[in-house]
Amino acid sequence: MFTAQELKSLNELEMLVYQYVTAHRSAVPYMRIRELATEAHVSTTTVLHFCKKMGCEGFSQFKWKLKEENGIDTQDKDIPDALNELQTFFWRVGTPAYREKLEQAAAIIARMERIFMVGIGNSGSIASYGARYFSNLGKFALSVSDPFYPITLTDCTSAAALVFSVSGETPEVLKLAHDLRERGCTLLAVTGNESCTLAQVCDLTLPYYTAARRSGAENYDLTSQIPAVYLLESLARRVHNRLNE
Repeated sequence: MFTAQELKSLNELEMLVYQYVTAHRSAVPYMRIRELATEAHVSTTTVLHFCKKMGCEGFSQFKWKLKEENGIDTQDKDIPDALNELQTFFWRVGTPAYREKLEQAAAIIARMERIFMVGIGNSGSIASYGARYFSNLGKFALSVSDPFYPITLTDCTSAAALVFSVSGETPEVLKLAHDLRERGCTLLAVTGNESCTLAQVCDLTLPYYTAARRSGAENYDLTSQIPAVYLLESLARRVHNRLNE
């Protein structure tokens, strides 16, 4: 439904609408235009401009097309290619505002004595990779994928945690984030939804704006982890450069 050419035509406010729609595909067809505008933090006029750039006469037609596509997706066994989403992600992280967030996150991590990489499931695999990658570049890090893992921090130990979660709503991940927060740990979220619960409890959020995808009956997570891998590698390189200044 969203082509690369259409996405390139969007301005920053219209991109906010796109990001919300891709993160809430099943809910948007049942929303009023004012509700979508409020949730995406834009005006109703911006939503209408977005719909027209997507080839629709108005919001009603856009909702109908989205609902139809959602219906097809639920019956189709083929997994859609994530190229458009990835192109949008790389465009987003290339903006000055996003690069500034990456620098802020790198500055936090560089000055901390202890770094945790937190995640469960597929995000847990990314956390393990992240801990190894950071350690390879000279910043020792530990991965935590067990929600019951005992975390001990003394008052004199500074620490930060990169918390990976596609939805940002996984109870076990939120529990780990809460436990780390209680121990004075600075929290950085890497998630697909910047309005999720995890983002609200973290000090800084690096969203990657890709839609969550799951298999049919098994409900296995099929969401691309390429954005999360890019973000952690980008952060690790920035931290390494700061430590060598």
